[in-house]
Amino acid sequence: MQHGADRGEDPFDEGAGDGAGSLLRQPKAVWATAGASVVAFMGIGLVDPILPSIAKGLSATPSQVSLLFTSYFLITAVAMLVTGFVSSRIGGKKTLLLGLALVVVFAALSGTSGSVGELVGFRAGWGLGNALFVSTALAVIVGAAAGGSAAAILLYESALGLGMACGPLLGAALGNASWRYPFFGTAALMAIGFLCITAFLKEQPRPARKTSLLAPLKALGHGGLASVAASAFFYNYAFFTILAFTPFVLNMTPYRSGAVFFAWGLLLAVFSVLVAPRMQRRFGSLKVLGGSLVLLAADLIILGYGNHTTAVVATIVSGAFIGVNNTVYTELALGVSDAPRPVASAGYNFVRWFAAAAAPFLAPKIEEWSSIHIPFVVAAVTAVLGALVVLVRRGALAHEAAELRPAHATEDGVTVFANG
Repeated sequence: MQHGADRGEDPFDEGAGDGAGSLLRQPKAVWATAGASVVAFMGIGLVDPILPSIAKGLSATPSQVSLLFTSYFLITAVAMLVTGFVSSRIGGKKTLLLGLALVVVFAALSGTSGSVGELVGFRAGWGLGNALFVSTALAVIVGAAAGGSAAAILLYESALGLGMACGPLLGAALGNASWRYPFFGTAALMAIGFLCITAFLKEQPRPARKTSLLAPLKALGHGGLASVAASAFFYNYAFFTILAFTPFVLNMTPYRSGAVFFAWGLLLAVFSVLVAPRMQRRFGSLKVLGGSLVLLAADLIILGYGNHTTAVVATIVSGAFIGVNNTVYTELALGVSDAPRPVASAGYNFVRWFAAAAAPFLAPKIEEWSSIHIPFVVAAVTAVLGALVVLVRRGALAHEAAELRPAHATEDGVTVFANG
């Protein structure tokens, strides 16, 4: 049986799917989960505008403050091996609530930090909670949505983009008074999400088979999936150099920095949800991905060597390439192997999030060892390496499913952790 996404239905059409699949006509459980997803994705970019303020408030260096991203994504990477194991045993709703509870606790504790070491540790706990929540949210939304999966998937992608765009705005608005307030604000919003999901979401069916801890690692034995993961590893280094290091280079007030990354997030959302699928249909996934990675590399060089205005524009424009890359990588990861999609996604994300942990730490160190330009050169090189992996391994990646299978589908009621 085909989903609406397979048939090319318009999720905004009330006649799509089962007749009730309009994007805006969804049960309260879907809106509660989607709303909490927005806040969860906001947590990724929340600290961007206030990184300089945190450094000043805690008397820390840029490389020390950048560990906020490193600890967050290092734990997220390891958690990819755990999320399927947990959700297949306790169910989707309980996994969501466990993740939300951890975020509430550790986000609040982050706001009370007295040193950068404490803050880095609390962000690690936050990363575990966020991984548990976000890795389960899509399956819950699809399972509870009215009608076919097309509207539910679009709703999830919209939540992702909105969260990535609004995170810097929240960080700027609250952080202008104190760097501690964005953390307290996130804890409060996630607590509201916890209550809404408790009230409106029924328990989701558990998968027929339980997921083992080693299943994602075994899935990486497939050459195509390993190639996607390797390419995404290099790409994620470039992505998170922009996200974690650029705020120090721009050196703007929280409001101005928040506005820059809000515009960046809007482009990311638009190109991920609307532009990337159209480009894939016209040119094919591999050509789109390779071209986008090369353009991202060029954008990074411009960002690193341009004047301040040029750097601001290049930062915003990078959101377009990142949005395209996120969508295409996810579709390739889910379609290139015969592993169950949740397992394939977990293995893929386990690899790529290590680069997200490395870039925030290495970029400031590279600047200390060389100059402010070189971290962007290194990031550009990694983007090109990602494109080269796609080129060299195109035979393993040119699987029929990589071109035709709809992105972000789920299997056995277990989600995939895609772009977040």
